[in-house]
Amino acid sequence: MLAAHALVDGLDSPALRELAGLPRSSDETEIRELYVQALHELGVLLPDEEAAGRWLLVSLAVGLAKAELSPKDVVDRLSMMVAARTPEETQFLSIAADYSEWMGADELLEWENGLRTAAHSLTASTDLGSGTGVPGSLRD
Repeated sequence: MLAAHALVDGLDSPALRELAGLPRSSDETEIRELYVQALHELGVLLPDEEAAGRWLLVSLAVGLAKAELSPKDVVDRLSMMVAARTPEETQFLSIAADYSEWMGADELLEWENGLRTAAHSLTASTDLGSGTGVPGSLRD
């Protein structure tokens, strides 16, 4: 559906058209290859793993800070394979990693507040692109 929306929004490439026409049951490998090809045809560079991970951290922090995501949503979407480079990224990732489904109510509330505080700190320390919640450039 994202490919179809991109076409409606005026983006166009052969791979994007093919991607938009694929059924949901399509092979994940085929979808990934067409996705990467469509981005290439549109001149969109894919970030390396480190940059992608840092963008994920920031986008989750922005979502939490804007109350678009809950602390549990953040944990569910976060890969612990993400590497943090700045102190703010490290703090956010560290607090997120402390989550446990066996936390008591008081402990959970303290964790959620700590994660929200770290999210605000991270978003304040990061340059974001065009207000979309996607980092435009990350400080080292």
